[in-house]
Amino acid sequence: DATALGHLILRQQREYLNLFRKIELEVPQLKAFRRPFVPPPSNNYLTHRQLWYGGEEHPAERKAVVVVPVSKLPFAKPSALHKFKLIAGPRWSRECPKDAGISSDELESIGKEGFIKISCEDMPDHGLNLKWCSDVLDRMVKESNDTSVTFSDVPVDDRHIRSRDRKQRTGKHHARRAKTPTIDDFPKEWLPNAGQPATT
Repeated sequence: DATALGHLILRQQREYLNLFRKIELEVPQLKAFRRPFVPPPSNNYLTHRQLWYGGEEHPAERKAVVVVPVSKLPFAKPSALHKFKLIAGPRWSRECPKDAGISSDELESIGKEGFIKISCEDMPDHGLNLKWCSDVLDRMVKESNDTSVTFSDVPVDDRHIRSRDRKQRTGKHHARRAKTPTIDDFPKEWLPNAGQPATT
């Protein structure tokens, strides 16, 4: 019998032969399904990401990630935008995710309200995970457009953003660090001697 290395070489040759057979027999049949490429319209900013490992099976292949700029979602009223950020919770961020596939030229026009990122890998197939992300986004937009409860008095929670900055060590030495609170940021009635002129 051949050695283990010999069996690996034979398996590789079988894989090549299988691919060559597909190219010779099946690819010509696919010409009937060719369609011209139509780029997405300029108002379509939903990006979808999938991992692929060159044909090898991997658990991360089924994961689906959807990133959408919040300013491009169909909100009925401006109050729905605030409610959407509350519903999104930690899925919403002010900055665009680095793996979103959106160019820096577009960020100035579409990124003023932040971005929402939804991912799922619970289903056994990538298409099912993508459908789940799409359904969640549709339900969030539908609930945000419901004007029976607006939550206008509830502030947007950004603790997840500050926590991420701490984990990335974006502290005082970092240029993008948030402004350090000073005494001017407190309400005047909280300060001692409120309403009295300052003495030197």
